[in-house]
Amino acid sequence: MQPEDLQRLVDMEMPFGKYQGRRLVDLPGHYLGWFAREGFPRGELGRLLALMYEIDHNDLRSLLLPLRRRS
Repeated sequence: MQPEDLQRLVDMEMPFGKYQGRRLVDLPGHYLGWFAREGFPRGELGRLLALMYEIDHNDLRSLLLPLRRRS
C-alpha cells in the first residue's frame, strides 16, 4: 500500500456493476465481501478494492474521513 492509495479510494469511482459510478470508499461492505470471496479484479482496481475490503472489515472507515473532507 502507498499513502496515495487512500486518497484514490476516496476519489476513484467503481467502473462497472451494480455500484457503477459510486466512489470506492462508499461501496457497501457486503459488496466488498463478495469480491473477497469470488476474487478481486486484476490490476489497480482489484488492489484498491482489496484495500477497501480490509479497511471495512477492520472497521477503519473513519480513518478516511479527513481525506473525504479534502475532496
